[in-house]
Amino acid sequence: MKPIYEHYRRERAVYAPDFPGYGFSDRSARRYTPRLMTDAIHAILAVIRRDHGALPVDAIALSLSCEFLARAAMEDPGAFRSLAFVSPTGFNRLPLRQGPPASTLGYPRLLSILNRPAVGRRLFRLLTRRAVIRYFLRRTWGSKDIDAGLLDYDCLITRAEGAEHAPLHFLSGFLFSGDSGTLYEGLTHPIWVAHGVRGDFVDYRGLRQVADRANWTIEVLPTGALPHFEMPAQFVQRYERWAARQPRDE
Repeated sequence: MKPIYEHYRRERAVYAPDFPGYGFSDRSARRYTPRLMTDAIHAILAVIRRDHGALPVDAIALSLSCEFLARAAMEDPGAFRSLAFVSPTGFNRLPLRQGPPASTLGYPRLLSILNRPAVGRRLFRLLTRRAVIRYFLRRTWGSKDIDAGLLDYDCLITRAEGAEHAPLHFLSGFLFSGDSGTLYEGLTHPIWVAHGVRGDFVDYRGLRQVADRANWTIEVLPTGALPHFEMPAQFVQRYERWAARQPRDE
């Protein structure tokens, strides 16, 4: 989220929290679930309220984090003024996921195997070799022209103690919400969606299920899955053009 953070920090208060298990957050061996990630959003909202009062926030999430943000907005709708989803997960199928509330796509047996140090830790080390990270970033971009700074950061942060725990839950499906479609469809906030057309993340057929709703605006950009890295100025311009049309608090 660095390009977005760096742009808006010059003109407004901006918070870019690291989810549990990632970045500078706690990386202990525990259950990593949508519930844990959503609670992290509620925790940062409490910090924002402490610092700035009970004003609703404009929130932007990327990829799988969009599912966590959608859940947080359903649970505390008054905390948010608008929502932006960049390359959101959960829209690669029709109909959208309508599983039991709080369910996940996790495979317990797979997780039990990955939790064995001889398996999961070795797999994680293999997947976080510099050449492998570069390979997956190129697939995310749909191009060899990836961001060198992001590659360096990824290589550095994956060497932290306990870095494998949350990603292994991701690999076994436990961070994906079985009810993401129910969450997305239940939102009444102004919603802006941006996604690209290159790389591995181009299947957004499920957006047709919400595209005709008045509170949803969908923009397709000539990029991969990280448009804010590829065309930061245009990304911000399109977002702000949409935001300017939304009702604002006095």
